[in-house]
Amino acid sequence: MWKFDFGPGEPADGYKAVPPDCTYTAEQGYGFETTEHVYGRQRQNSAKDARTRLRNSFCIPLNASFIVDVPDGIVLVTVLLGDPLAETLTRLQAGEGKHMLPPVHTLPGQFTEAMFAVPVRGGKLRLTISGTAPRINALEIAPAPQSLRLFLAGDSTVTDQGLSGYPYTGWGQVLPALFKHDVCVDNHAVSGRSSKSFVDEGRLDAILEEMKAGDFLFIQFGHNDQKPDPQRATEPFTTYKEHLRLYIDGARSKGGTPVLITPVHRRYFNEEGTLSDTHGDYITAVRELAEEANVPLIDLSTRTQELYEELGSEASKELFMWLLPGEYMNFSGGLEDNTHFHEHGAIRIANMVTRAVKELDLQPLRIYLR
Repeated sequence: MWKFDFGPGEPADGYKAVPPDCTYTAEQGYGFETTEHVYGRQRQNSAKDARTRLRNSFCIPLNASFIVDVPDGIVLVTVLLGDPLAETLTRLQAGEGKHMLPPVHTLPGQFTEAMFAVPVRGGKLRLTISGTAPRINALEIAPAPQSLRLFLAGDSTVTDQGLSGYPYTGWGQVLPALFKHDVCVDNHAVSGRSSKSFVDEGRLDAILEEMKAGDFLFIQFGHNDQKPDPQRATEPFTTYKEHLRLYIDGARSKGGTPVLITPVHRRYFNEEGTLSDTHGDYITAVRELAEEANVPLIDLSTRTQELYEELGSEASKELFMWLLPGEYMNFSGGLEDNTHFHEHGAIRIANMVTRAVKELDLQPLRIYLR
């Protein structure tokens, strides 16, 4: 187990000290990526017991990343957040912008101990702390190999988008914050992949190598299957179905539960003000396969169509990467994208997914929803 005490002063017994100027080095194995916007505060320095020490001393990281060398695998992270005198609001993301918790709000003198499970790859856990009044008091990391894993296989509408592309966000990127720490959302979705290319690149095999009995595999493809590219193209009622069956059979062979998801709609409205379907038979094929293979189905095609049409042509732009010039640093020239989600839109879609988990009564996922 790794245990860190943030802030000025001596650390609590059994904890490593993380003062605000603690910069990551390979020799040390932990620290902030940069300390330029990390501040520290100690409310009292006379406390002797560990609990009071951890609460009285903390760091204020303004969108700063803390890195820890950790072996690959699933880990359980426990964070202590709060301030004896001030109101706080802290956001926590792992890796390249994976939402791990809902925003954590505490009142003066109130402290929250929050937990989440996260996959580690490449031997490093990277946590980014931000918010309008962020705090981090303590951090504990422990291996959690038996956590229930929810694997995601999909394309750019699902994947974890990098920080350099913010506010571009896949719905799988925000899904972890909607589950308790008992579930580790392991997002393997990659931009540009189809049901075929994902398999051909060995990505399904990588999931199945790690899957154990009781785990889940959510599968959403279609956007790239319809493109005229021999490396990705499939036909709806033949090769598309055949490739999706590989995911179903693979998950079942490991004792896991596959769940099919119809592709989210693109935002294209016709002259009548209703949505134009750009996926066509691919949606029908997924629905048919779910019935044929007796697989749970989350129909995001229907749900997103209802949402877009309810909002209308103009208001639905807020779900997507429709950005004004100068509105976001990463897209200073602006953007008009009817396929990929803004962070706001990704959150709406992820909430659709969890509502479907409830409606389908997918146990034990349902009981682990926040």
